[in-house]
Amino acid sequence: MHDLIIRGGTVVDGTGAPACTADVAVDRGRITGVGALHGAAGARTVDADGLLVTPGWVDIHTHYDGQATWDEVLAPSSSHGVTTLVTGNCGVGFAPARPDRHEWLIGLMEGVEDIPGTALTEGMRWEWETFPEYLDALGRRRWTVDVGTQIAHGAVRAYVMGDRGARNEPATAEDIVAMRELVREAIAAGALGFSTSRTLAHRAIGGEPVPGTFAAEDELFGIGRALGELGTGIFELAPAGTAGEDLLAPAKEVDWMRRLSAAISRPVTFALVQVDAAPDLWRDLLRASLEAAEDGAELWPQVASRGFGLLSGHFTTYCLLDQIPAYQELKARNLAPEALVAALRTAEVRGAIESWQPDPDTAERMQAAFATTYTLGNPPDYEPGPERSLLGLAGATGRAPLSIAYDAMLEDDGAGLLYVPILNYSDGGLDATREMLLHPRAASGLGDGGAHCGTICDASQPTFMLTHWARDRTRGERLPLEWVVKKQTHDTARLYGLGDRGTIEAGAVADLNLIDYDGLQLGNPRVVADLPAGGKRILQGATGYVETIKSGVTTFADGEDTGARPGSLLRGAR
Repeated sequence: MHDLIIRGGTVVDGTGAPACTADVAVDRGRITGVGALHGAAGARTVDADGLLVTPGWVDIHTHYDGQATWDEVLAPSSSHGVTTLVTGNCGVGFAPARPDRHEWLIGLMEGVEDIPGTALTEGMRWEWETFPEYLDALGRRRWTVDVGTQIAHGAVRAYVMGDRGARNEPATAEDIVAMRELVREAIAAGALGFSTSRTLAHRAIGGEPVPGTFAAEDELFGIGRALGELGTGIFELAPAGTAGEDLLAPAKEVDWMRRLSAAISRPVTFALVQVDAAPDLWRDLLRASLEAAEDGAELWPQVASRGFGLLSGHFTTYCLLDQIPAYQELKARNLAPEALVAALRTAEVRGAIESWQPDPDTAERMQAAFATTYTLGNPPDYEPGPERSLLGLAGATGRAPLSIAYDAMLEDDGAGLLYVPILNYSDGGLDATREMLLHPRAASGLGDGGAHCGTICDASQPTFMLTHWARDRTRGERLPLEWVVKKQTHDTARLYGLGDRGTIEAGAVADLNLIDYDGLQLGNPRVVADLPAGGKRILQGATGYVETIKSGVTTFADGEDTGARPGSLLRGAR
């Protein structure tokens, strides 16, 4: 008798093969049969007729490094069908950590990833100093998902070089040897890779660039050799110029990445987005990544499935009204949410805000903002056309853009949100994003689960890939469902050396999603104060996940946490 049989579902197995009707058998946390399993019995049988059956999503770009030490659920990723996630991205992490560096590392994570420092300080229990000890601490925990992690350059540099490393001073030959040994130790203990950040957009809470931002090639190659010598691990980074702060840097970055990957025979994956200042630069970088294979290099640009930007609301970090004096005065009163919303509904407060007369320069900036700020809608629309912008709505209704924004953010008892795509939206749509996703060297990532708590909730991208790209898109071509599933299961798993998951085939880890595909729908992002010390974050749910199964155990049923915690630490590639 099998532990579990899922009968009659529409199986999209993660290999890219056409969807088919099949049964799936599970025993001891592994898939043991796929096909017509007539007569087979199961201790538990699920009727999946009418449901989509996919592998669990493998999210390779999250920042749950601290949250994983106190939280078992790891939402919002886990509520979007993710069954495996990778932390330690972008050069920030919490190990190795000398005792006198704890608060500094928290400030680094808070500044770069917008995770409340008070929540990290309250929630984390520092049970480690070295990276292997950090893995041991994680290894004692259980979650709804499996967790793999990487060792981060910022922590390594500070551990070896102290204040010199934190201040981005050049590394000596001795420093490089010591950093390489720490990375070698981490990879040998089970880290999936090494990460760094070189973009000036990434800064600590005090404004200092992330340690490693200006690292010379001898440092990068010296550390990278640890991966090459062990023959395992990935090199991940946010390159210089990623956010458009330097248009000449990206090509130079790809050049050294190409040479590094060829030298150490390990894959390098890096963040790639479209920037308004050079809206076609991404094509050059994708082309260079493909050409790098001729040198024996493996470059894998990581791309997102939608625009990068901000959510604007009364409880988010950014609000369109922030620069208006009357609004500033209201927020300075630190009212409870209900009282703030009640005040905003009064004619007196509304009149004071809407009658604001900015100076000419500010007025020009606001007018530009009105053209690129959209009502998010319900359900949320992440590819809005110009008619959904504040300026477009103003033209259609004869109302002032500021008045439209005011009403939109007061919807849903004051939880309404505006959407401000800053990257990947230069053309006012997602055609460029589709082209990025389709490139043979592109990896699906950059969801940033656990991070940017007050500004975005892009951890919902796995669901968005199905709802928008495979089913609902109206402003351009869609993408095949089988391709979408493979992109965020088989492909992401194998990029990180996790060859035991991401497909529905005999022998694979039994990580599965049972989905009401027609009913699958993103919920609206909401600000909640459920982090330690009352820290706030934006969460976004989804309806349509009938079951999410991790290693044969149901972790979510109809979107609700079952309390099961079958997920554990992943040590190394497999």
